[in-house]
Amino acid sequence: MTEQAIIAGCIHNDAAAQRELYNRYSPKMLSVCYRFAQSREDAEDMLQEGFIKVFTQVHTFQNKGAFEGWIRRIIVHTCINFLKKYKKFSDSVDLDHASTLQVKEETVPSIMQARQITECIRLLPVGYKTVLNLYALEGYSHREIGLMLDIEESTSRSQYTRAKAMLETILIKKKIIDTPKQDFQWLAALRKP
Repeated sequence: MTEQAIIAGCIHNDAAAQRELYNRYSPKMLSVCYRFAQSREDAEDMLQEGFIKVFTQVHTFQNKGAFEGWIRRIIVHTCINFLKKYKKFSDSVDLDHASTLQVKEETVPSIMQARQITECIRLLPVGYKTVLNLYALEGYSHREIGLMLDIEESTSRSQYTRAKAMLETILIKKKIIDTPKQDFQWLAALRKP
């Protein structure tokens, strides 16, 4: 079934098209939810809520950009709303230091490192993890994050800096990186296509 046929079917509430859309995109979107969630159950709840929105809003897709990107934006916003709704965003931890890092390799992290790093990101407090995911992995600006999370832009920047510092500590402790460096750009390589 082509993407256009799936979209047309979903607009007409065709169960086969909806099932095809879900089967095609849910694995990637579950990994997005998993990065924001506290648990697998939360990630699954986020995914279900997100796909309900996708199905009810599919008629608004205007073929501007990739359909998968459109779905991803809905899923990310659903994750944020889930965290806000259940007050899971309020966790925060202060750190005395804030520095940046780079993995051992100078290039994109290996698949194994990417999995390890993703698991380490999940260990961060929800507020830190959320800002880190939105900024470094989803590509939102601190201004956009502030608007999405109802926080000041400066709070987003601060949370991001603290998230990087805490992540660095975790990565060093788990021997995924050796020492702190001055570049955090590799983190974008973890971004799902």
